[in-house]
Amino acid sequence: MSGAAHPLVAVYADESCLGNGRAGATPGGAGGLVEWKHPRTGEILRWDYWISEPDTTNNRMALRSVIEAFRGLSRKGNTFSVVFTSDSKYIVDGMTQWVPSWMKRNWTRKTGPIENLELWQEAVAEVEAHQCAWRWVRGHNGHPQNEYANFLATRAAAERTASRGLVPSGFEAWVSTQQAKGALRGVVDPFPPAAVAFGGR
Repeated sequence: MSGAAHPLVAVYADESCLGNGRAGATPGGAGGLVEWKHPRTGEILRWDYWISEPDTTNNRMALRSVIEAFRGLSRKGNTFSVVFTSDSKYIVDGMTQWVPSWMKRNWTRKTGPIENLELWQEAVAEVEAHQCAWRWVRGHNGHPQNEYANFLATRAAAERTASRGLVPSGFEAWVSTQQAKGALRGVVDPFPPAAVAFGGR
């Protein structure tokens, strides 16, 4: 493979569940930042998305973050090469290791029922039109795009809101505010080179 076959986008996604595992309702949110590099100007254009549920789990919202991202990207029939970055090993390991095995076994596994089966199937259906590289990043470690996705997800969970698709991003203003507070240790990820992301040389 010599590089991305379609226009390249980078997605940074995160999820939140307030009181995950405790008794009673546990509201949750998922959010993400979508980046696209303008082919003529080289400018990085950004969009946000977020969704919420009144009673959910971290794993469920991690899957919703995938579904909502790809649903937004596919809305006008577009096909992209996507570098999807998440701090959820449930998503990254699931998409790269577990799903291929489950699909070979007709969506079953040896050790019992698949947790969140319908959401996994929905996520795969949304992703399949695109080329995707899955990338894990350590959460809560000062990575600006990941921290911003976490901000979107936790805000959505707390406020019970949804963006209803991709909307213009507030990332740059948020980064400026966080840097002024000294709250970000990392540097903003550069836009990923297609050849590196998809195994080209």
